[in-house]
Amino acid sequence: MTEIFNDCAERQLSQLLYAVLFFHASEYLLAIACHGKSKVTIESLLISKDYIIAMMLSILEYLLELYFFPGLKKYWSISNTGLMLVVLGETIRKLAILTAGRAFTHFIQRYHEDHHKLITYGIYGIIRHPGYSGFLIWSVGTQIMLCNPFSSVAFGIVVWDFFHKRIPYEEFFLKQFFGKEHDAYAQRVWSGIPFVK
Repeated sequence: MTEIFNDCAERQLSQLLYAVLFFHASEYLLAIACHGKSKVTIESLLISKDYIIAMMLSILEYLLELYFFPGLKKYWSISNTGLMLVVLGETIRKLAILTAGRAFTHFIQRYHEDHHKLITYGIYGIIRHPGYSGFLIWSVGTQIMLCNPFSSVAFGIVVWDFFHKRIPYEEFFLKQFFGKEHDAYAQRVWSGIPFVK
């Protein structure tokens, strides 16, 4: 078991640790850079009880499969594909934050503020909700990186369902704020989440 653990788990679990630490620390620091420290709370780390449980269950799956089916974790082409998805998702999400600047928040804006503009350029010219798209790719990528078949599917379904419900709610307010400008943009640019208009 020690030999297996050193070969696979050290690399894959350390990659997961670095991916999670970088994701959350950079979210928090970018929120401070965009909005100022006084307007940012610990919630900008984006760590919830459900998220912690999901990550713990994915690590449990990893360890059980490592023990009972160690060969499953040695598909390096799958693991490396997951790592590339993690980097891609992280890049898309951070481009969204940097492009939107103050317009990017971790919470749905229900009131229009003077500085709030509809961002339609940069990554937003390709994907209407790149922050959500990036997180979906990142989260599923973390599980593919671990060669976790059950968690890969579960993360995909749960994160997709969350955004499937959130996007129409958010777009309701965007339509209130920006009217026909938003309608034209929504017609022209894909949401970034499969099967969500």
